[in-house]
Amino acid sequence: MAKRIAILGSTGSVGKKALQVIDALGPDYAVIALSAHSNVELLAQQARRHKPKFVAVTNTDYAEQLRELVGGLDVEVLTGPESLVEISKSEEVDIVLTAVVGAAGLPAALAAVRKGKRLAIANKEPLVIAGQLLTREAKKNGSVILPVDSEHSAIFQAMRAGNRREVRKIILTASGGPFKDATISDIQNVTLEQTLLHPVWDMGPKITVDSATMMNKAFEIIEASFLFDMPVEQIEVLVHPESIVHSLVEFVDGSVIAQLAVPDMCLPIQYALTYPERVAGIGEGLRLDEIGKLTFERPNLETFRALSLGYKVAKAGGTEAAVFNAANETAVQEFLAGRIRFANIIELVESVLGRNHNARAGIGLEDLLEADVWARRQVLELIHQFQI
Repeated sequence: MAKRIAILGSTGSVGKKALQVIDALGPDYAVIALSAHSNVELLAQQARRHKPKFVAVTNTDYAEQLRELVGGLDVEVLTGPESLVEISKSEEVDIVLTAVVGAAGLPAALAAVRKGKRLAIANKEPLVIAGQLLTREAKKNGSVILPVDSEHSAIFQAMRAGNRREVRKIILTASGGPFKDATISDIQNVTLEQTLLHPVWDMGPKITVDSATMMNKAFEIIEASFLFDMPVEQIEVLVHPESIVHSLVEFVDGSVIAQLAVPDMCLPIQYALTYPERVAGIGEGLRLDEIGKLTFERPNLETFRALSLGYKVAKAGGTEAAVFNAANETAVQEFLAGRIRFANIIELVESVLGRNHNARAGIGLEDLLEADVWARRQVLELIHQFQI
């Protein structure tokens, strides 16, 4: 029987890659549901090509337009944010691949693990905000959480060389983004255009900005601690500009196991769908002779203060990570809209973390979402101090 897949966020860069991967995998993998926030034109094109049973648009302003665009198809149209939860809970879905930007995909991710489904996570927010809750519920309900981002997929693959108690440390690699060698003064007046020129990866604007601040790596520290049940003290970050070594695991005997591949999301997406098997796919093969050399260096913690914050938040636990994520997400939105400077992003996040909030153990979805709303409101209250 074919594996039945729902792709939440199918019109984004990861969603589009996932559909290419599924095409290449053949009839053993079937697309059951697709969703978008507002890009209903592309969603309708995808529906015509892949013939899912469900399509969903979370922004209800586009509901009627989507219905018109898919009017001749045998597909059920779902609308509103709750549609993602409905898809995740459906008995017709085996694998939920979530690539929804921001915190919006968290309820659907939680619904998937509570139904015992395989959850393939491409966006960082679910594990950053609710890693303790998601991993606990997955264990209780027999769900498997598989990372789709290249770094955690690499760790997941490398960990298969031993067992958890044999791991000395995890080493996350980072491209360094467009400002790898920048000083604090260098980044004060960088433009949006400069920020979005990532040297290696082709990603959406939000994650590209997070890469430029290295906030994405701060989130990955938090993610890794939950995914691999690893104390944050045993997680390191190295800058690796070539982005060929996607991450490494050091074992207690001194062995270091690395996963190498060309920088392309096809492989981690495919592995999350086919695990525990490996099959031929559309990912490009690696030619080390053409690459020539691989370099590594420690990150500049003075310029990229997000990394230090990531360690601090990971140690704090509870609702602190929900505040961290929401403050960053809101600040990035303000930067993309041209209302603050690049350097203001981390300043706003630091300011919000420094404010008192009703920190809780963070084991309930309601507590986490409440912290998320609180942090967004704090950013908007503080933003007048940083406006251009």
